[in-house]
Amino acid sequence: MTDDVKLLMLAGDYVEDYEIMVPYQALSMLGYTVDVVCPGKKAGDKVLTAIHDFEGAQTYSEKPGHAFTLTADFDAIDTDDYLGLIVPGGRAPEYLRLNPRVLEIVRAFADRPLAVICHGAQLLAAAGVIKGRKVSAYPACRPEVELAGGIYADIAVTDAVTDGELVSAPAWPAHPAWLAQFLKVLGANISI
Repeated sequence: MTDDVKLLMLAGDYVEDYEIMVPYQALSMLGYTVDVVCPGKKAGDKVLTAIHDFEGAQTYSEKPGHAFTLTADFDAIDTDDYLGLIVPGGRAPEYLRLNPRVLEIVRAFADRPLAVICHGAQLLAAAGVIKGRKVSAYPACRPEVELAGGIYADIAVTDAVTDGELVSAPAWPAHPAWLAQFLKVLGANISI
């Protein structure tokens, strides 16, 4: 791996803590440069995160997470500089999907390596890039995936699914499967 291989990650306030922290750290550890951006913010600014947990209720619980420091300026992004895109979940996608530039960015990666988890599928649905594609997401996002023409992958919370260059998963417990499949899509050759 070399530091000149760049990945882009879209973030916003109340992004899911594990879904931003774990892929950022894991992909950085492997030598990727991961630029994390948020509309209206610059490198060094922070987004607040939320920790979603599965504690036996009918849906996840939410607790305050960490402040994540952004690594690049949103307004300076040129999608041609990046090999792939990562879209974490949490509450951020519900408002990020209202930003036309965010949707342009997602569309730019429709046929390139794209990793999406949990509520991140809301951005793909809003951008119109999942018609006919198999997509996993947090189960509450199933109607949005299907209304956008996607084929909802009803898989275990620890699993992920790959459709072409799109890798998706229902929630952070799928990180091992999700990141492993995304690395294959990226063409990474990792041997231990």
